[in-house]
Amino acid sequence: MSMTALKGDTAFQVRSLFRSLLRQSSQFAAYNFREYAKRRTKDAFHENRSELDERKVQGCIQHGLKELQMMKRQTVVSQFFQLDRLVVEGQKTGKQIGGDGGIVRQQEENANRNFKDYKSSPR
Repeated sequence: MSMTALKGDTAFQVRSLFRSLLRQSSQFAAYNFREYAKRRTKDAFHENRSELDERKVQGCIQHGLKELQMMKRQTVVSQFFQLDRLVVEGQKTGKQIGGDGGIVRQQEENANRNFKDYKSSPR
């Protein structure tokens, strides 16, 4: 096997690992964890972009595979604790009211009833 074929195979492994890490990072339920994982992946690959030593590159690939396995476990756990989506995530949620199409958060009926009772009670 020629040296260029080995380098091409390594480059393919690195690109595949990069794509897998980014794909897995998008599976986090929480926005902050999702963005942190994407940013950390890009930063780590950017730091080691100029690495030429084959042993160090293989070590980085092995470290990346361990990180991928850890991220897979973390994303499964994060799915158990889903919260409301944040405004920065870009999806509109809630009930649409009014002529301008504004979005407001839906409230529970008990919360409205308690507030009305409080407003109408004598002080």
